[in-house]
Order: sequence, then structure tokens, then C-alpha cells
Amino acid sequence: MATPGSLETHRLRLSGGELTYLLRRSARSRALRVTIDPRRGVIVTVPLASRRGWAHPEREVERFLVAREPWLRRHLAKFEGQRSVIEARGGIVDGGTFRYLGELHRLRFLPAAAGVRRSTVARLGADDGDEIHLSLIQRDLGAAIEREVPAAVLKAWLRARAAVAIDRAVATHAPALGVKPGRITLRDTRSRWGSASRKGSISLSWRLILAPPEALETVVIHELAHLREFGHGPRFWALVASRRPDHQAWRRWLRAHSMELHAALDPPAARDSLLPDDGIDVE
Repeated sequence: MATPGSLETHRLRLSGGELTYLLRRSARSRALRVTIDPRRGVIVTVPLASRRGWAHPEREVERFLVAREPWLRRHLAKFEGQRSVIEARGGIVDGGTFRYLGELHRLRFLPAAAGVRRSTVARLGADDGDEIHLSLIQRDLGAAIEREVPAAVLKAWLRARAAVAIDRAVATHAPALGVKPGRITLRDTRSRWGSASRKGSISLSWRLILAPPEALETVVIHELAHLREFGHGPRFWALVASRRPDHQAWRRWLRAHSMELHAALDPPAARDSLLPDDGIDVE
């Protein structure tokens, strides 16, 4: 029996073949919930066994999964296709491809000039497409085969670029929306691109710098609009549309590329790890 927070593997024979899912019990759960995680597949979350009617949830889980098998198969196939595309790009290696500002760039690892004490990153144009050059000091260049060091160097550069882009978007749209945010925090959240508090602070994912500038701007506007309207009613969406009429298109872009952006700097092994609440839910 799955204990709270643990994951227990189950297999179920369905009309389309065997389906493997992970069963998780949660003290916060009040009903059955299914999440399709891009890395771990189908995760079924149910209440604790001590909750009435949930000591043996297998029959209810089977009924639920059978009824939604076409939906499950469709999204599992989509994630598998996305994973294959990401793996084909090579990851954080010399010659790999990496998305920045919505466009794919070729990564190049180069030795830093003699006397340089820190590895640096620069974006350059090339005849066959834009490139991101990592000029690595000897210590970092020697560790490049491990991928973690170049990824850390690249992440620091991306966070700095994200801070500049987000500050610029806030400066552009906050006055027009009649708001003045307090604290602006960059995070690496997996379940949402941004959030706003009633105290006037906003939090945004630095990974938005990987997306097209219009997508980053859409999220910034979304959170700024929450400083005036905390719900998602007509007045809220009117505020968002007043600054970004095509916001729905960029929200769709972010949903479609969520797995790619969140896995962008991960080593191959990390892409198989569970990321809580990252995926598609059905209840």
C-alpha cells in the first residue's frame, strides 16, 4: 500500500494495451486526481487510506482510467514526441541546440582567453543561425563533459538577461495599468510562470527568457493586472487584453512548450525525475 508522499507502481490492462501508473496518497487530497507528468507518465493521487472509502482505491482508479483512456493515450504520445525532440537537440553540450528568446541557438564551448578568471556567455549571429558562445576558463572547460558546470554558467547568464527583460516589461506596462509593484522576485517554479500577492509583490520564472519576448510580456502583464483584479473574471481579462490583445496565443505557446523550457538545463538523468504538479491534470 502506498504511504503518504510515496509512489507505488501499478499496471492496468486496457483496450489499448498495458498502462503503467504511479499511485500516490496525499493528506491534502479529497478525491481522485490524475496528473500526466512529462517525465514519469500517469500519476494517480488519492486520499489517505484512513479516509472513508479510500482504503482500497484500485477499483475506482481502474474505472476512472478506463473511461479516460483515449485522453491519456493522446497526451502520453504528445509528451513522448516532445521528449524525443528535446533529446535530439543534444542538451547542454558543444554543438547542441538551445532555445533563447523563443529561437533555437547553437551552443559553442570555447576556451576563455589567457588570464580571464571567470567563464562568460555571449550571443552571436552566424551564417547558419544564431549561436550562444560559452567562453569557459580551463577549470570549467575541463568539467564540460559533466554538463553541470556549463549549465550553471549558462543559467546565471540567463537569469541576468531575464531580470533585465522583466524589469523592462514592468516599466512599460505597470504605469499603463495603474499599478506599482513592490518586490519583484525571480524564481524557478514548475507549476506556474508567475504569481502576484495582495501585498503588491510579483514573482516570475526566469525561464521566461527562453520564450519569445511576447510570451514573457504576456506573463508580466498577467501578474501586473492581478494587482488590480485578483480573480480571473471579465474585468481582469479586459485589463490583460488592453496591453496584449493576443495574450491567448502566447499563453497557448507557453503551454505547448512548457516541458521543453523546464527541461532546458537539466542533465539527461534529471529529465526522468518527478516534478510536482508539472503536467496536465484531470479530476
